[in-house]
Amino acid sequence: MRVLIGGSTGFLGTRLRERLESLGHEVTGLVRREPGAGEVRWDPYGAALGPEVVDAHDVVVNLAGSPLIGNVHSQQWARAVMTSRVTTTQVLARAIAEGDRKPAFLAGNGIACYGDHGATPLPESAPSEGEAFLARVTRAWEAAAAPAAEAGARVCVLRTSPVMDRRSQPLGMLRLLFKSGLGGPLGSGEQHMPMISARDWVDAVVHLAGGDVSGPVNLCCAQTPTNADFTRALASALHRPALLKVPGPVLARAAGPMAPELLGSVNAVPQVLLDSGYRFHDADVTAVVAEALHPTR
Repeated sequence: MRVLIGGSTGFLGTRLRERLESLGHEVTGLVRREPGAGEVRWDPYGAALGPEVVDAHDVVVNLAGSPLIGNVHSQQWARAVMTSRVTTTQVLARAIAEGDRKPAFLAGNGIACYGDHGATPLPESAPSEGEAFLARVTRAWEAAAAPAAEAGARVCVLRTSPVMDRRSQPLGMLRLLFKSGLGGPLGSGEQHMPMISARDWVDAVVHLAGGDVSGPVNLCCAQTPTNADFTRALASALHRPALLKVPGPVLARAAGPMAPELLGSVNAVPQVLLDSGYRFHDADVTAVVAEALHPTR
C-alpha cells in the first residue's frame, strides 16, 4: 500500500509510519516545514491540497491536531483544538473528493463523541449525546470528512480512546504521580474509562487500512475498565498505594471543559474491530497497563 499521513511526526503518527514501513508499505508524511525524504509539504490553514497528492496513494490517514494537554481554561486552547482537527480533515476530504482515484480515508477522531452513558455498552451504533466540549469537537471533526464519503471514498472514522504508553500522555504524567504515591481514583471511580495500548492502536489502524471497513470504528480495548479498575491496575504494576481519591467537585473546577472526559462514563465496545476479525494483543486493563509501562515496540 501507499499511505499518506497527516500528523506523521506525532507520537501515533511516528509509530504508525514505522509499523507500515516494517511491513513493506510505502509511507509519505505531510509536514508544514521544509520536507525531507518521504515527505510532502502542506499548509492546511492557508491553501488547498492538490488532489494529485492524494491520488498518488491508496490510503490517506489524518492524525493532525493541536495537543489536548494545555491551558484548558483558555479560549485560545479551545479554538486550536477544534480548528486544527476540523480544518486538516476538511482539506484532506476535499482533496480526495476532487481527485480521480478516491483513496480510502482513515479520519482521526475521539471516543468522547458518545458523552456520558453510565454503564451502558456503547458500540459504534450508539448515539452521540451531550454538549461537552470534546463531544462537540468530535461531531464537527467527523462531519468534516463527509466530502470524501459523499464522493464515493471509503471513510473510516477512528474514534480513538486514550492511548496508554509511558512515552506519551496521559500515562507519562500518571506514572509519575502514582510512583510518587499521589495516585487514586477520580470522583467515584465507577465511571468507565476506555483506553487502548499503543501497539493495538497501530495494528488496528493497519488492519483497517488494508480492509474494507467503513464508518465509525471504536479504537479501545475489548473490555473497558472503570477508573477504579485502572487505578488498581496501575498502582499494582508500579507497586505503589493509590489512596488519594480526588473529589468530583474539585476535579470539575480544576479540569474545566475537560472534566466530562474524566468524570463521565463511556463504556465503549470495539464491535466493528471485533466483527472485522481484529485480534487484540491487550484486551483488558491489566494487559494494557503492562504493555504501556514496558512497550514492546
